[in-house]
Amino acid sequence: MMAARTLANTHASPIASHIAQLLSTASAITSCLQTLNPQNPNPTSPTSTSPLSQFAPFLSPNLVIEVIKNQKNPNHGLFFFNWASNLNPNPNNYFHSHLCYVAITDLLLSHGLLSTASSLLESHGRLSDFSVAKFIKAYGDRGNIREAIHWFHRAKNMESGRCLFSCNAILGVLVKGNRIMLARAIFDQILKEGLVKPDVYTYTTMIRGYCKMGMIENAKNVFDEMGCKPNLITCNTMINGFGKKGLMESAMKIVDQMMETEDCMPDTVTYTTLIDGYCKRGELDEAMKCMDEMVSRNCEPNVLTYNAIIYGLCLNGNIDEAKKMMTRMRLNGLKDDVATHTCILKGFCVVGKLDDAARHLKEMVGLGMKPDAKAYGVVVNEFCKMGKADDAISLLKEMKGRGINPSVSSFNAVFRILVESGKPDRAALLLKRMKQLGCSPNCLSYSTVIDGLCRAKGRMHEVEEFVEEMRQNGNLLDASMYSWLVKGYCEDGNTDMAVRVFHEMLDMGYVINLESFLAFVKELLSKEKIFEVEKLFEEMSRRCPGIDIYKYRRILDEHQQSTRVQEGRLGCNATDGRGYGG
Repeated sequence: MMAARTLANTHASPIASHIAQLLSTASAITSCLQTLNPQNPNPTSPTSTSPLSQFAPFLSPNLVIEVIKNQKNPNHGLFFFNWASNLNPNPNNYFHSHLCYVAITDLLLSHGLLSTASSLLESHGRLSDFSVAKFIKAYGDRGNIREAIHWFHRAKNMESGRCLFSCNAILGVLVKGNRIMLARAIFDQILKEGLVKPDVYTYTTMIRGYCKMGMIENAKNVFDEMGCKPNLITCNTMINGFGKKGLMESAMKIVDQMMETEDCMPDTVTYTTLIDGYCKRGELDEAMKCMDEMVSRNCEPNVLTYNAIIYGLCLNGNIDEAKKMMTRMRLNGLKDDVATHTCILKGFCVVGKLDDAARHLKEMVGLGMKPDAKAYGVVVNEFCKMGKADDAISLLKEMKGRGINPSVSSFNAVFRILVESGKPDRAALLLKRMKQLGCSPNCLSYSTVIDGLCRAKGRMHEVEEFVEEMRQNGNLLDASMYSWLVKGYCEDGNTDMAVRVFHEMLDMGYVINLESFLAFVKELLSKEKIFEVEKLFEEMSRRCPGIDIYKYRRILDEHQQSTRVQEGRLGCNATDGRGYGG
């Protein structure tokens, strides 16, 4: 029998022998499951003749958990779980433990089978605050915040409000989704109801959420009012928030508090965060002091620590010192990575050594490294700053050839320089090829190119194609783009389309800018549409009460007057001509 062969005795220690037997049996069960049909995950009448029946005498919670974790196909895991739930016969009176339910729930949720997992737990009466928290997180990971909130309220009703796991889960989902105000409302409600005592995870989540949104004062208030002792993660989160705001004095106060405790001493993350903050403020001396202190406290710098120092040195143009730090990093047994060399690239660009940056990028490839979109982006952006659009485009193509998708910001930098240098045709061509090069355009991509085409006469048909494509991709026109369209149609002499776009932008609640309004007025008056331009002005005044209407009125009055003067001169010339001839 397979089970008998699997459970052969060994001469190892009892614990090692037990583990070896468990793993071997789990492997044998997994092999057996591969021969079964997983599409029938709920066998209604498992019998002793089942291929799995030979394993019944050896079942234990640990074995069941190991088998479930081994399954790549969730239906195999569910088949086995249900078989073990209905053993007949059941020689050892086996039943699933809490951790068995956790294992099968994790397997199903990891494969997106949320409804299946929910039905399983409900049918076994195993829904709890702990398990619901898993569903909240799963829905949050899928971006379904509405359903995550629904499950949170379900947990509250089920546990009479005493659901700490679900509270922490929903706060985590909302913070991840940048819904900090909703997280704040739930957090405040938790404190007000008093049914659940927030733990350190609750407070840390709120602090992280506020720091993420730049609301550092709110984060500090939560930190100061914690109803429990902050842990290392809490303190590091607060320090990181201060560091991102450049408030290093406040960050150091947290460090001083940590020093007063024995169970929350600063670690590598703490010091690295401080070093990063000081480097971004240009205070390299303070950053080096932090590094010296962490070493003196037997806190080993890691790759991120060295990269933070190297980045600071490069921002200040100290390329040689940055390279020395990279050598020190290697001597301490750490391997420089793509991020390290991206800092060096940035340093070359800061001191204006673009050729050295381009050379270093090639050397990275020669060393067997795989520069990412960020590394290439540094050089692409610098090429654009120097007006070298061709070199920038060559790098974008090189990236595609190496299987790297360029960032949209790199493309936008190229679009900007092409349009500014009077090459909207090339910008339009690159925009059309953008997806082929591994990147989808965003609103800024379209707006930059459309702006350039609108300024070039006779290109409005191509503009219309981009506007349609932009809308199909879910991007909406803003006030600037509407203004460019109006001006572009006016310069092409297409008054009807200019008026149509003008009405559309009013419908969207946008106001035309003064430059485009001037072109609009000139075009309408040149077509002797004085009454129409007055009517459009009155409509704009009525529907957009917040604008500085006097500036628009001044443009209209000045050009109406200019038009009347020109008409008067033409009339005089005509009269003089007729009189002279007479």
